[in-house]
Amino acid sequence: MTVITHTQRRSRLAEMVDRPGGVSVGAALAQAQANLDALQDQARAIIADNIAALLARPAPDLIEPLRLDAAYSASSQIIDAASPFSMDDLCTAAKGLCDLLDAAPRQGGFDWRIATVHAQAMKVLLSLPPEEAQARSAILSNLHEVLKRKLPAETQSEG
Repeated sequence: MTVITHTQRRSRLAEMVDRPGGVSVGAALAQAQANLDALQDQARAIIADNIAALLARPAPDLIEPLRLDAAYSASSQIIDAASPFSMDDLCTAAKGLCDLLDAAPRQGGFDWRIATVHAQAMKVLLSLPPEEAQARSAILSNLHEVLKRKLPAETQSEG
């Protein structure tokens, strides 16, 4: 019986991976946090811009489905910009507005005062210092009451 053996060559990548070095997990996390912190002002500006878009008077010729889509997009962008920075209260308020907009009738009849109230609440949440937990909680509690009253029971999400 003949046995054929192959000499296996190690790739350069395998050698590089096996070599000690690189960055410690703690240093990598600290660098990632520093990189994230550098983007916080930009995220706050994105949030403020989208809140302003929600509060802006719509074009008179904008049809209801497009207006709903634009408001939903603005609210989603608020979530996207706030979530990396643990702005959970803003995310909760924006998600509630998304739920309301998603459940809105596409042919018209959405009460846009609700979107205005949510946008104004998000504006206040953005301006509050982090230590104002009681005020944040009160705002979210009131927004939750709006959701309970305005959303059909089968579409309400856990919150």
